[in-house]
Amino acid sequence: MNDIDAWVWWLVGAAALGIPLVVTAMPEFGMLAVGAVAGAILAGLGFGVVVQVLAFVIVSVALIAVVRPIAARHSAQRPQLVSGVEALKGKQAVVLERVDGTGGGRIKLAGEVWSARALDVDRAYEVGQEVDVVEIEGATAIVI
Repeated sequence: MNDIDAWVWWLVGAAALGIPLVVTAMPEFGMLAVGAVAGAILAGLGFGVVVQVLAFVIVSVALIAVVRPIAARHSAQRPQLVSGVEALKGKQAVVLERVDGTGGGRIKLAGEVWSARALDVDRAYEVGQEVDVVEIEGATAIVI
């Protein structure tokens, strides 16, 4: 057991830290594995055990301190994927039946026929005109 160089033990440690990284998907294990590789490099260059352990600790802690907050910030962001009626807001539609502020009109929106009313009660949109959907209230599209 004494015949094996210290750098080999560091690489074995790095591989051992890589296993829980894969199994648990916890990136902290990968950062510790990189610290072990730093220890292996210094052992291969002939530095003492104290320097190797310090390199392991410093590299691991630095990676955790820098990378972990960045990863946490990215995982906290929700994808900007909207669906359902939220996805219809801001879309353009074509008037099929006259649309005014009282309701009763019809538009073709995303390939479907919707009831519609104008946002401005004094405004009316004629057949064939393009309108923008600003809101969906129940089964009625509010257009401008």
